[in-house]
Formats: sequence, C-alpha cells, structure tokens
Amino acid sequence: MDWTVAFLNEAVEQELDDLPKEFRASFERIVHLIEIDGLHKVHEPYIKHLQGPLWEMRLKGKDRIARAAYVTMRDRRIVVVHVFIKKTQKTPRRELEIALRRAEELL
Repeated sequence: MDWTVAFLNEAVEQELDDLPKEFRASFERIVHLIEIDGLHKVHEPYIKHLQGPLWEMRLKGKDRIARAAYVTMRDRRIVVVHVFIKKTQKTPRRELEIALRRAEELL
C-alpha cells in the first residue's frame, strides 16, 4: 500500500495555497518523494520530527523557509494540519500550538 498525503481541512489547504509558488513546488516535491519512495525512506533535509505526534515537511523558497506540520495515520496516510512561513530559527510556540491543537482532532 502506498502513502497518501491529505489536508486536515480546506483551511489548511488554503494556508498552502496562500504561500508563494516556490513553497508549493517544494511541498509537491516532498509529497512526490513520500508517495514514490515511502515515508520510511525520506529524511532530513525534507522532513524532521517536531514534537509528540507532529512532524514537519521543510519547505524552501528563494530566501525564506516554510513548514507543513503533519501527523501520520495507521493507514499510511499523512495529514497536514498546519502550514506557515518560518521567520526565526526555532519554530514559534504559537505555530506549534496551532498544529498540536489541530492534530488532537485526529488522534
């Protein structure tokens, strides 16, 4: 069974759509790697563990970075719960709390 990537809801999908084109392209590239190779074969610099059940896809743009926080489900499904532009070295607590709160809906 192959891995699939979905969004928690339309608002999360809109968060991605609101990002500049280069971030959306980076997201699609990472999703393609996961779907083709399997999540177990994709590591840094593409994905990294955040906290608890949360992981992040690390999106790169020309001069900025963004993150797509996600959780994995038992049926080889990744659910993206929050997408945001990262402005500091460390993931902002506010963004992490939003992602954790949304992830609780699934767990």
